[in-house]
Amino acid sequence: MRSTTVLTAAVTTLLATGALAAGVLGGAAPVAAAPPRLGPCETGQLCLWAKEGFRGARHTHELTDVDIEACVPLPAGTTAAALANRTGRPVTTYQSAECAETGEFETYPGGGTWVPQSPYQVRAFKVWET
Repeated sequence: MRSTTVLTAAVTTLLATGALAAGVLGGAAPVAAAPPRLGPCETGQLCLWAKEGFRGARHTHELTDVDIEACVPLPAGTTAAALANRTGRPVTTYQSAECAETGEFETYPGGGTWVPQSPYQVRAFKVWET
């Protein structure tokens, strides 16, 4: 009985820490984590979500609404933690609201890039000519 209780406690701990999913228990096959559900974003749009995992308020931008290669700051007091680039053009997101390269920035291809968790809070972006 005690060994069953100890084994159950060990498996529960491993599940809680993700070690079982990583295949730590005696050759157990790794369990793949479910991929995040992609947020809705139409062709031709740049979609930005307030929260990771494509959750929270979503803001959409289309090429007709932005100047190519111009810095587009998000509305004051807002940031994005997830994004989808379906503009057909490369988009660079910036940690800085002024698109300053002294902060973090990353460029994403425009053919359909979903980023469920940005490595920084996005405060501005630029759409580039292809």
